[in-house]
Amino acid sequence: MTIASGVGSMPGTDQQTYDETVKLVLGELPDLPHLPELPGRGVTAGMTGRALAVLSTLGVDLQPAGWRLTDASGVDHRRARSLLAQDLDGLEEQAQGALPTEGGAFKIQVAGPWTLAATVEKPRGDKVLSDHGARRELAQALAEGLRDHVRDVRRRLPQVDRLIVQVDEPAIAAVLGGKVPTASGFGRHRTVHPPEVSDTLGWVLAAITDAGAEPWVHSCAPDVPWQLLRGAGARGLSVDLAVLGAADHDPLAEALEAGETLALGVVPSTDPASSLTDTQVTESVLRWLDMLGLDLDEVGSRLVLTPACGLAGASPQWARRALALVRAAASHLG
Repeated sequence: MTIASGVGSMPGTDQQTYDETVKLVLGELPDLPHLPELPGRGVTAGMTGRALAVLSTLGVDLQPAGWRLTDASGVDHRRARSLLAQDLDGLEEQAQGALPTEGGAFKIQVAGPWTLAATVEKPRGDKVLSDHGARRELAQALAEGLRDHVRDVRRRLPQVDRLIVQVDEPAIAAVLGGKVPTASGFGRHRTVHPPEVSDTLGWVLAAITDAGAEPWVHSCAPDVPWQLLRGAGARGLSVDLAVLGAADHDPLAEALEAGETLALGVVPSTDPASSLTDTQVTESVLRWLDMLGLDLDEVGSRLVLTPACGLAGASPQWARRALALVRAAASHLG
C-alpha cells in the first residue's frame, strides 16, 4: 500500500500554530505522520538549530555570523533544546488517541553531519567543513545525540513500532563538489572525497539503526549521490520529483527494486499558479513509474508520497491542501 507523509517543515510563527500543525499532521497523515518543523518561529527552530539541540557533548552558541561551536552551550543552544523538548511534550500529549495503539509508524527529522559541517562555524571562525578533526567530532556528537533522541521519542510514543529518522542533507552534493563558500565568500572549501563523506554519514545512520529506528536520507539538491547514501546505510531516500535529473532515475529505481523506501515529493511546496487535483498528482507518479519500467504492484508498498521540500514557505491553506492531496493520491495508488 502506498502511503503519504511530509518532509518536515510547515508554515507558522508561534507555539499555538505549532500545536495546531501537530494536530493537522496526525489527522491528515495517519499512516506516517511526522514531527513538524516550523522554522518561522526563529533560528532555534530552524533546520540547523533543531539538529544542534540533539547534539551530545558539544556546546554551541549563536553569533552574528550564525551558529558556532563553543566550550559550553550558550543561551540560544539552551533555548533550542528547550523548544525541542516542548514540541515533543506537545506531540506526546496529542498522539494519545491519534496514533494506533500498536503497530504505528512515525517520522522525525534532523540535519545531517555534512549539512551541519557546511553551516556551523569552528570556535575561531570559518566552517567546521574546513577542519577534518572538527567535522569528525561534530558527526560523532550528532550520532551519540541521536541515540538519546531516538530513545526519548520511543519513550514518548510507545505505540509506535516503526520509527523513522530522516537525515536532511541538502548540502552533501555541494560538499562533494567543492562548492561550499568560505567565510569570506571569495573562495570555496576543498572537496571532501566520497569515502570520507560515506563513512561520516554512516556513523550517524548506524547510530539510528543501533537505536532501533530506520534511517532515511533526504535531499532536494541537484547531483545527489544516491548510491553513496545507500552505501552509507540509508534504508529510505527522499527527493522531490520536480528536481530529478536524468542521472537520478536509475539509482532511485534500483533502491525501490532492492526493497528500500522512496519518499517522492509530488506536490509543489508553495501555492501553484493553477489548481491541482489528486488525480493529476496520481497520474504524475504513474508516468514516472512507467518511464522507469517499474510495476506499481511490485514497488507501491515501498513508495511514500509527500509534498515537495520547503512547505514552510507556503500559506497555511496550501499546506493543508498539500497534505490532503498526497493522502488522496496515495489512496488512489492503493
